[in-house]
Amino acid sequence: MIEILTTGLPNTVQDLGRPGYLALGISRGGAMDSQALAIANLMLGNDPSAAGIEVALYPFRLKPHVDISVAITGADCPIIVGGRRCPPWWATAIRAGETLLLEAPRAGARSCIAFAGGLDLPPVLGSRATDVKGGFGGLAGRGLSRGDRLRLNVAECPLPPGGLGAALAERQAAGNGVASPIELRVLPAAEFDAFTPQAHAAFTGSEWSITGDANRMGYRLSGETLSLVSPLELLSHGIVPGTVQVPPSGQPIIQLADANTCGGYPKIATVIEADLWRLAQAPVGARLRFVPVSIEAATEALRMARQQLDAFVAARNMRAGRLRAG
Repeated sequence: MIEILTTGLPNTVQDLGRPGYLALGISRGGAMDSQALAIANLMLGNDPSAAGIEVALYPFRLKPHVDISVAITGADCPIIVGGRRCPPWWATAIRAGETLLLEAPRAGARSCIAFAGGLDLPPVLGSRATDVKGGFGGLAGRGLSRGDRLRLNVAECPLPPGGLGAALAERQAAGNGVASPIELRVLPAAEFDAFTPQAHAAFTGSEWSITGDANRMGYRLSGETLSLVSPLELLSHGIVPGTVQVPPSGQPIIQLADANTCGGYPKIATVIEADLWRLAQAPVGARLRFVPVSIEAATEALRMARQQLDAFVAARNMRAGRLRAG
């Protein structure tokens, strides 16, 4: 059992989501930074899709009532476990009664906390992810509150003395949107040709800022106005995380994990799946730049991301074998 001591409603239980229900009007959901949650789980020997906690509002503090192992990934934030400071992307043991504290990030926006064995909550439509819009999944379909208690699955997790870290080169090289814009690779969407040449040039040739109207459903951007060649009326159609829609204001909206399943605004582009974690870690006010790529490049980027997770699985299995043997 863990007890939530300090939190905010944007902090929720998440796993890798519930794909396959768009036709029923149910978002995929799941962790905004799915790679970070998957790796946190793998560091503890869990299935990548085990349920953990996504932290978007800091400080966040919890206390376990049993000895457990935890892994914290995602944003670069100060981590204090039982009074001991830990580096980012770290797995460590925490004793019953000690506290885990995450403070405001130095870079990034969201942290993922995984627990050995995962959180023990009832799955809804095959997932424990919180769907706040629908009011289901996670802990009663809502954000976490002070005093909440969450059950844990029992699992052993041998870790080296002092803990275990992970390092990803692209994470270390990623910008934070302050000193330099965050680059996002995009593919043209269905209505790309309905926009003017000036809009095409502005979309990829200028910078965009994330406004305060930003949450798990999507980010509204500010920048140059994107105009259509002529007025366009569309029936609502399916959309997915990464879809860049342009409402009548001409200011784009990027749909994210809890995106609506359909919408009628014209679509100019789609952020490739391999870059969605960059959006998850982009705070309000961050600057973005869109970079067009081919479908082949987008597919290769996704293949490499999955290959990286496979490498973590192999390393985890090797490490576990050595610890059992020694």
